[in-house]
Amino acid sequence: MAKGKAGKVRVSHILVDKHSKALEIISKIAEGSDFKAMAKQHSSCPSKKKGGDLGFFGKKQMVPEFERAAFALNVGQMTNDPVKTKHGYHVIKRTA
Repeated sequence: MAKGKAGKVRVSHILVDKHSKALEIISKIAEGSDFKAMAKQHSSCPSKKKGGDLGFFGKKQMVPEFERAAFALNVGQMTNDPVKTKHGYHVIKRTA
């Protein structure tokens, strides 16, 4: 089991209100755009000031859809599809 997987993860995310916008952001990052820069430019979450960084969190601290996606990622990996929650659409990248 990967170190820290059972405990906490650290992720950055970009929150937008449209699925199409999230797909566009995923595509741009896949083409080489910087995740942090994209978060600062497009995210509606206050975490955008920190490049989308949400810090470390454990189980049951985030909405279930977000938590499942975050814990399923390997360090350095980003979601291929937007994750829909009551807050909007998230592009999530696991950083630690």
